[in-house]
Amino acid sequence: MKKLGVIQETAYLTTGNTPQYRRIMRIFFQENEKMRFQLYKEEILELLREYPGFEDYSMEQLKVDLAMLVEWKNLTPIQDPKRVYTIADYKNKQFRYSMSEYAVEIERLTVKLENLFMEGGKPSSSYLVRIEEAFSRLRQVQNASMKEINEWWHNLQEDFKRLNHNYQDYLREFYSGRGEKILKSVEFILHKDKFITYLKEFIKELQENAIKIEGLLRELTEEEQQELVEKVIASELEVPHSLTEIQEPMDQYVRENITGKWEALRRWFLPRENRPSECARVLDITDDIIRKIIRNASLIVQLQNWGISRKDDYKKFISMFLDCEDMDEAHKLAAHIFGIQHIRHFKVNSDRSTDSIVSSVYDEEAMEFLLKPRTRTYRPRVDRSGFETKSMEKLIQRNQYLKQAQEEKRMVMRYKKGSRLALSEIQEVVPQAARETLLRWIAAANLTTTGKGRTEYGQEYRLVKTDQNCTLHCEDGDLVLPAYVFEFAEEKDGSGSHLDGKILD
Repeated sequence: MKKLGVIQETAYLTTGNTPQYRRIMRIFFQENEKMRFQLYKEEILELLREYPGFEDYSMEQLKVDLAMLVEWKNLTPIQDPKRVYTIADYKNKQFRYSMSEYAVEIERLTVKLENLFMEGGKPSSSYLVRIEEAFSRLRQVQNASMKEINEWWHNLQEDFKRLNHNYQDYLREFYSGRGEKILKSVEFILHKDKFITYLKEFIKELQENAIKIEGLLRELTEEEQQELVEKVIASELEVPHSLTEIQEPMDQYVRENITGKWEALRRWFLPRENRPSECARVLDITDDIIRKIIRNASLIVQLQNWGISRKDDYKKFISMFLDCEDMDEAHKLAAHIFGIQHIRHFKVNSDRSTDSIVSSVYDEEAMEFLLKPRTRTYRPRVDRSGFETKSMEKLIQRNQYLKQAQEEKRMVMRYKKGSRLALSEIQEVVPQAARETLLRWIAAANLTTTGKGRTEYGQEYRLVKTDQNCTLHCEDGDLVLPAYVFEFAEEKDGSGSHLDGKILD
């Protein structure tokens, strides 16, 4: 828990005098980059007064600020006895100041945060290539010297760390609020194609190299992996380390560190426990980003073209549909022009030509609908005209219905022998209309408790189900069903069917 305590070295970033402290620490960091690790307070004051707002900065203020930075362990004072010429100088304790390791890393972090928008992550396949090359040399490395093993391990970890950080930063930009705003901007359309091409190339390189790395890792046995890790640990322990504040023994700390890094490397390329590898997740997320880019670009283009007359476009589309050779080609053209994003569903109350729920809209006859303007002042025009009699059309339709019904009755009743109709005795090919009529009679009788029914021709019958099955040879295939027997009641004198009407001329 001590590691998770307060970091005293960051106190200068959040105090009342933060601008002064940060300017002093930034001067130290800049000089540290120039290999000037120690500065006198006179040199610090001279550099400070070069910045706006610090022209009147006094030595007394500097001493107070340096004392606070020393107290927070950001600066380390080193007494310089060489410059002591008098007892007074010795009492004044001339110091040189240097940055602590924590302070260097904190300032490096602040510089990175200030330039974060310029240093956005960028997935690069070069790291994958180097990692693949490093794994291809595993056999040679195992027999190399400790120095070569240590160098190989650090190069591998450096490439893996950069790959990991770059792709995480890169993907985080897309799922942040700033990334969503950029994707929805009109200016992004200009760079869309280059961006998609770049991501596709990255996916291609990732797939190729990741498969090679996965194969190399699978070739290693558990014993070989353990031997390699032990050699890396031994090579790291041979390197002299600077004094640190690590409480654990050095060998235990190095072992946990290297073992954890090796497991992280394996999990990145190898799936585990029914979970995909990190590499597979990167591929899925990148595909999702490409889809999001294309979808947003399409929506932006639609918004730009909103309200523009599409009359000429529709004329062109109609001519293209007229040039299609068949309906199949027209379907393909419709899918290309309209696409899934432009689909619309219209629900109407008009009568369909069929009640089938499995028929396609292309199997039915086309319908026409009159579109009315959406204006309040619109009034439909009333045409004054007489009405025509449709008695002739009704007579024709009646005759057609009677002919069709009599034909269906003739087809079914020819299977009847006396007062019985046994399905097992039908040997000829049954037409579709006759088959549907027989099945309709079976369903009607099975819905009653007595097993009786009445045909549409007015005949009563009783349905008898036998223990055997039979096969009806139909026009569209064979139908296997129980060998039902229809027993018809004797017709009384004067009884008849509603289909016994005469066909009128």
